[in-house]
Amino acid sequence: MSTIDQHADLDRPLRADAARNRELILQTARKCFAERGLSVTLNDIAHEAGVGVGTVYRRFADKDSLIEALLATKFDAMNAAAARAAEEIDPRESLRLYLMGVFEFRARDRALADAIVRAGKSRPSIVQERDRLETQVSDIIGRARDAGVVRAGFDYRDLPMLTAMIGAVADATRAHDPDAWRRYAQVVIDGVLPPTAPDAMTGSPLDRETIERALHAQS
Repeated sequence: MSTIDQHADLDRPLRADAARNRELILQTARKCFAERGLSVTLNDIAHEAGVGVGTVYRRFADKDSLIEALLATKFDAMNAAAARAAEEIDPRESLRLYLMGVFEFRARDRALADAIVRAGKSRPSIVQERDRLETQVSDIIGRARDAGVVRAGFDYRDLPMLTAMIGAVADATRAHDPDAWRRYAQVVIDGVLPPTAPDAMTGSPLDRETIERALHAQS
């Protein structure tokens, strides 16, 4: 079956039980990928969902097809977050809201960065959603730039690397302090949006033992 035929098949209305199974598979895959990354197999997902492997393969020909379906939901969520941030009247707060939002997405979802990298090779509807997100974020940054509140030269293309930085902290500290990433996200955001009156840092530094355990887990 061609890729086009697969996409057309997935767009056809499903019976109620098939629709429930598809949603269960998507929810399970979203959880597994978020917790363990894209190394999770379709067999792993079937086991976690409590369905047969054949049920998964009937809805998704391969893991890439499943990832594409999840990509659509990820871009929906990020576009919705960008739209909410854009409603904020204050340009500084608008950009701060979006930055914290995308960092939180990544802190919860190990697979976010890998999935977004795949977007450029996905079907046109997903590429369109990615482009819409870039346009929304560029507009938010443009407002902050016009207001003179964002560091000169900051661009939406800086976001993937900044998000990866916060993601690395979140992955290393998740088992010891699930909110530790917020402290370092604040430092990054203050670097992008230099405050006139800096707030105290969020949270507390990790103790030496926790730092050693977190860093050891990454080695």
